Amino acid sequence: MGDRWHIEVDRGVCIGSGMCVNHAPDGFKLDSARQSHPQAADTDANELILAAAEGCPVEAIQITLPDSGEAVFPPEE
Repeated sequence: MGDRWHIEVDRGVCIGSGMCVNHAPDGFKLDSARQSHPQAADTDANELILAAAEGCPVEAIQITLPDSGEAVFPPEE
């Protein structure tokens, strides 16, 4: 992939299912309130982070390119 990604979790939407941690344990963590947080706001693009975003049951994870803000997930329609 070669890109850098900016990862955000909308904690107003997050239901704490933990699916993101299951898909990408090095990419996400749950706090004591079971809200997801990215391990790092900016990271190298990787399939596990993308799988976590795609697998989130409420689409609380947004991935963008840090330089342009272009959406990686969810894709713009």
